[in-house]
Amino acid sequence: MDFLHNMEWVLPLRSDTATIIFNALTWLGYGTFFLIALPLVYWLWNRAIAMRLVVLIAITAVINGWLKDYWQDPRPPRELWLDQRVDDSYGRPSGHAQVSFAMWTWMAYEIKKSWAWAAAIIIVAGVCLSRLYLAVHDIDDILTGVSLGIVGMLLFIWLQSSAFAAIRNLPVLAHLVLIVAAGAALFVVWPTGENPVPVVGLLALLFGWFIGADMDHRLAPATPVLPVWPLRLVMGIGGVVVLFALQIALKKGIAAAGVEGTVSSYATSAILGFYMTGLAPLAFRALKLVK
Repeated sequence: MDFLHNMEWVLPLRSDTATIIFNALTWLGYGTFFLIALPLVYWLWNRAIAMRLVVLIAITAVINGWLKDYWQDPRPPRELWLDQRVDDSYGRPSGHAQVSFAMWTWMAYEIKKSWAWAAAIIIVAGVCLSRLYLAVHDIDDILTGVSLGIVGMLLFIWLQSSAFAAIRNLPVLAHLVLIVAAGAALFVVWPTGENPVPVVGLLALLFGWFIGADMDHRLAPATPVLPVWPLRLVMGIGGVVVLFALQIALKKGIAAAGVEGTVSSYATSAILGFYMTGLAPLAFRALKLVK
């Protein structure tokens, strides 16, 4: 049991070079990375895959957040941390391990190539090891996160079966109602008096994402014809730059208006989601980058 929780063993393994590498790997499990990666999948690869991926990540993140606050398992001692972004959140299960496993193995499942599975295993292992190296999680946290990621992956494959086709094919309004109902329910079922606001904020982004995707599919029902890769690179960089500029502008506007709070943060997340799947693709078509 001491092996599962004592992180003193990691200290002799640290070096300046290794710290740079593992900080880069751990970034692949933070919200900023997903804020970049998800729209890029939608814009530059496949809209349907992006839709499934964002739902999977949202479900996984909700489960992770609920279990963290239910178990309230402490992280390793703060003096060992090399990553101060975790604040006072709990340890088990590791969100990096659980969500990264869900994302990368699902993408490999969609691609159905051996190289994709190999890449997924390497990336997930790197992210998990980074949390141990930075000593913000112990082995118990990582093993629990990976185990939940495996269960979540298998469950999501089952949800994609024909048995749930009727639910998947519901009109977008029904999906929006389900998202709102899920967000409201989390305030009721969230454990031990903890605050589900950050997780519900992810559902707000999903809400905007669904509205934008519905608009995008109505305006461009056929599969988009993407440009050559140099132009796709321009699309991706430009789209992400505007995304973060929009995020900064919304935060500044809300602060200037003096309406900061939970509702305004949800509104910001929803607008960003709508931009990702609605406004950005519309702009790409207007600029003749996508047909």
